[in-house]
Amino acid sequence: MNKYIEIESYDALLPLIVPGAVLKGYAFQNIEFGRNAVQCRFEDCIFFGCTMPDVMRAELAPDCCVLPQLPVPFNPFPAQLYTPATLYAGYDYRYPDTFSQCYDTRIYRHYIECGKQAADIAETLARSLHDHSVSDALHDFLSHYDERRVVAVMGGHALLRTDGNYRRVVLIAKHLAEQGCLLVTGGGPGAMEAANLGVWLAGRDDMAVDDALMLLSQAPSYKDGEWLASAYALMEKLPRVNDYCSIGIPTWFYGHEPATPFATHIAKYFDNSIREDMLLAIAKGGVIYSPGSAGTMQEIFQDAAQNHYETLGYASPMVFLDSEYWCGKFPIYPLLLGLQQSGGYNNLLLSLADTPADAERAIMNFC
Repeated sequence: MNKYIEIESYDALLPLIVPGAVLKGYAFQNIEFGRNAVQCRFEDCIFFGCTMPDVMRAELAPDCCVLPQLPVPFNPFPAQLYTPATLYAGYDYRYPDTFSQCYDTRIYRHYIECGKQAADIAETLARSLHDHSVSDALHDFLSHYDERRVVAVMGGHALLRTDGNYRRVVLIAKHLAEQGCLLVTGGGPGAMEAANLGVWLAGRDDMAVDDALMLLSQAPSYKDGEWLASAYALMEKLPRVNDYCSIGIPTWFYGHEPATPFATHIAKYFDNSIREDMLLAIAKGGVIYSPGSAGTMQEIFQDAAQNHYETLGYASPMVFLDSEYWCGKFPIYPLLLGLQQSGGYNNLLLSLADTPADAERAIMNFC
């Protein structure tokens, strides 16, 4: 049972401000309190990044906790997940130079200037508070979905938009979204972008996928100068025709990889280890692995350990897309299969997929 009731907007606060009211057990985020709040008494409350009149602050009960804003160029207490509009605020794809001044770029620049492993205690505290707030917002968002229909797509950030597996991931994500799944990814380019793009295109016929890929082919790699601009141009030409959502979970640790704007919601973290654990922990409907390298390998074995120990209550499917890759070039699938048969791993729900239908079937049979 939650001890604190979260209040994340002034509109939610207003009905509580009644003369003589005692407000107890509330957590206020980014609220600007006016003088009318002085007429209330606050007990056992937490204030995250709020502003308040001095007289109100002086009258707070001793068991209240006030966490003030810190001297950093980002909000340590975001109450909601980011969106492409908030993360890329200030960017106009028709004017490439604006990317250098958008919100996301300014945070990344600050992050690098302070150091990925910052020494300043105010900076490290602000980052930790930020990531805690993002996790809280993410769990609030996920509370509206069936946990067994939250499906992750993992894979290489270097996967080109012109690669056959990119198209397969787009189709898989599109079809799963249309069947009621919430797709989550690492929020970056490559296979991650492909899954978020698939959800963006959900509700259109599959021919729209080829139209979209044709538009994106002018900038196949995230290293191409037009990578982000071409995504925005596509969204303008092919706007969403659905209410399906997808989540991208990127990190400023890999901030040189732009976050995909195709994700409707973005949970961006400073701490990459928290971000990776969160991504696997919430994907209780299974994980689809498209070809990737070291980072994807790490995720596979972390996921396998979670499933082996049923850390999150039960095991979920691990679907490997492209049997030639996972059985030949990187023979992870036969390795895991052999370890499971010998008793080294238990509870692994392993499958291979070479077509979108194969991957979709493995996921939907579990859901």
